[in-house]
Amino acid sequence: MSQTDTTSPVTTREEHASCGGRVGFYAHASTSLGLEARFGLFLPRQALAGERVPVVFVLAGLTCTEETFLIKSNAVRFAARHGLALVASDTSPRGAGAAGEDDSYDLGTGAGFYLDATAEPWRDHYRMGTYIGQELPALIEATFPVDGARRGIMGHSMGGHGALVHALRAPQAWKSVSAFAPICHPAAVPWGEKAFTAYLGPDRATWAREDATLLLEAGHTHPTEILVDQGEADQFLHDQLKPELLEAAAAKADQKLKLRQHAAYDHSYWFIQSFIADHIDHHAAILKAG
Repeated sequence: MSQTDTTSPVTTREEHASCGGRVGFYAHASTSLGLEARFGLFLPRQALAGERVPVVFVLAGLTCTEETFLIKSNAVRFAARHGLALVASDTSPRGAGAAGEDDSYDLGTGAGFYLDATAEPWRDHYRMGTYIGQELPALIEATFPVDGARRGIMGHSMGGHGALVHALRAPQAWKSVSAFAPICHPAAVPWGEKAFTAYLGPDRATWAREDATLLLEAGHTHPTEILVDQGEADQFLHDQLKPELLEAAAAKADQKLKLRQHAAYDHSYWFIQSFIADHIDHHAAILKAG
């Protein structure tokens, strides 16, 4: 796509050569959100030459933007080696004007939880579930040379929650899945309880489809092995993340899960950088085989 292409629904904000390919940051009018939305995209050299390449969507955590994962994870270097595209969405709508959306870091702006809100004042614009699950993939595949039949998803923290939930609910759409330090059982931890109560209302029965542990307990599985990395020095491990609950639910559901726990590593992008190559390898092996 060219910056001078006036027929495209996507506006180019900036583009940079990187690792033999191109990193760009873009904006478009989102029908799901009812607002302008922004995303980042890495295209490897094969895509710049016109080849439709496999693609991995990357979902960042609380307070992040569409720039965070591409800039801080070091994923671009390894995606380039495999000829994979990377798509990084924003973490919430921006400028929705919902009451209280800028009052705290873990609700509202920067904290969309990759779900569709059903409660006021969030329901009109906080529809990141539909945006990630339908609108953004369709836009990317119509605008750039990526192959929607070979699409994976990964994420960190809140984004790890989003990656697991979207992949378990729609395994036909997301052929590979992995996560760094995901919120594994949001319905049972403070971050998730706060967000779900606000976005979905107090009826906990409506929360189950947005919780990876509960989805596994309800029989939702993914046909491929799920890769999860977790730092043992993560400051949120015991109160917010609870990977042991995901592991137990996966075992009961007969879901293949590789949960790796690493001494000394915390919740930061230094942790992600240390193991991102393994995650890109994981997705490449599945998507390129398909």
